[in-house]
Amino acid sequence: QVQLVESGGGLVQPGGSLRLSCAASGLTFNRYSMKWYRQAPGKVREWVANINSAGTGTTYADSVKGRFSISRDNAKNTVYLQMNSLKSEDTAVYYCQAVEIDYWGKGILVTVSS
Repeated sequence: QVQLVESGGGLVQPGGSLRLSCAASGLTFNRYSMKWYRQAPGKVREWVANINSAGTGTTYADSVKGRFSISRDNAKNTVYLQMNSLKSEDTAVYYCQAVEIDYWGKGILVTVSS
């Protein structure tokens, strides 16, 4: 059974940092590209970043470029999202996705507020 479990969310002040993790099980992790998405209250889900299966290629939404960094550790079956210089508009539930098999985690809440 495929499972993706996000962790590392919480409350952070504007300008702060958080690192999200997405631990995968039940799949051959290093075969799949991974993406992070987010959904803010009252808004549609939006793509944030993706990384290829080897971890050698990444792309980012313009809204997070230069502030967020996606990475992965295939030995640990985990993908990460390092979020720096956080803004109130980054407040959302963050989801990871195994792209080619379209599996999703349940999401983790990130709240940026003073």
